[in-house]
Amino acid sequence: MKRREFITLIGSAASAWPLVGHAQQTSMPVIGFMSGRSPEDSSYLVTAFRRGLSEGGFVEGQNVAIEFRWARGEYDRLPALAAELVSRHVAVLVGVGGDNSAVAAKKATSTIPVVFGMGGDPVKAGLVDSLNRPGGNATGFTLLTNQLEPKRVGLMRELVPSASLFGALLNPGFLPSANQLQDIEGAARAINLKLLVAKADNDTELDAAFVSLVQQRVGAVLVTANPYFDTRRDHIIALAAQNRLPAFYQFREFATAGGLISYGPRVTDGYQQAGTYVGRILRGAKPTDLPILQPTKFELVINLKTANALGLAVPNSMQLLADEVIE
Repeated sequence: MKRREFITLIGSAASAWPLVGHAQQTSMPVIGFMSGRSPEDSSYLVTAFRRGLSEGGFVEGQNVAIEFRWARGEYDRLPALAAELVSRHVAVLVGVGGDNSAVAAKKATSTIPVVFGMGGDPVKAGLVDSLNRPGGNATGFTLLTNQLEPKRVGLMRELVPSASLFGALLNPGFLPSANQLQDIEGAARAINLKLLVAKADNDTELDAAFVSLVQQRVGAVLVTANPYFDTRRDHIIALAAQNRLPAFYQFREFATAGGLISYGPRVTDGYQQAGTYVGRILRGAKPTDLPILQPTKFELVINLKTANALGLAVPNSMQLLADEVIE
C-alpha cells in the first residue's frame, strides 16, 4: 500500500469515529428523571437511584442514559417538564419528589412506562388500580409520609406538653394538602390540642409563616411532609433555631442537619427501589406486574444537641424508642 493511500484510509476512519460513537450513544435507552425537589438537596437520592439501577446491570453512561429535570419546589412547572421528557421518547419516565410529580408523569403519557415516588395513596390519587396489581403503565413506591402526620402531632404533645398552642406549616399547592390538614386537625382534636395552621408555597410566604407562628406564640411547629419544604430544609431549620421554636419533620435528613426531631421512613430506600424497578422494566417487565412498594420501618431520630439549645428535656422513654439520638 502506498503511503498516500494509507494516510487517506486513516483519515477516513478517523472521520467516522465520532459518527460511530454518536450512534452507540443514541442507541442507549434513556431514562427521563423528573423531580419536584432540587438537585442540590437530592444528590444522595440520585445516588440511591443509580445504586438500584446497577443492581439490574445498568450503569449511567455505559448502557443507559439519564435526563434530569427539576421543578425546585415549583409544582406548576412539572407538567411541562413531563411533556418535554415524553417528547424525547424516553424508555421510562420517573416521577419522584412528591405526589405532584407522580401525577404529572402519569398524566403525560399512557404508553411510556412510569415509575413514581410519592408520600400519599397512589390509588386515591388515581395513579393505579390497586397496590398489588397497579394496572396501566405506572408503578412505583409510596413512603406513606403524608399519613404519618397524626403520629408527629402526638410526638409534639409528648415532647412539649406544657404548650397551649401548636403550629403546623402546610403547602396548599401540594396535592395531598387537604388530606394532610384533615388528618392534622383530627389528631389535634383527639388530644384536645389547639392548632394554628400557617400556609406557604413560596419563599416569601415561608418567611411570613414563621413570623406569624412566632407572633402567635405557638409552642412547637409541625413541618408537614412536602417536597418544597425539603428543598428549603436548611432555611427552615435556621428559622426554627433563630426563633427558638421546636420543629418536627418527616425525614431523618432534617434531624441530622440540625432539626429537632424527625419521624418517617428512609427516603433513600424508596429511590433505590425505584432504580431497581426501572432496571426490571428496561429488561422487559411490565409496570402492571410490579406491585407498589411501601416502607416496612419508620425511624424516630432525635437531635439532643438541638433540644438542649432550646432548653427542652427529651423524656428518657422517647430516647429509648428512638432509632438514633444525635448528641
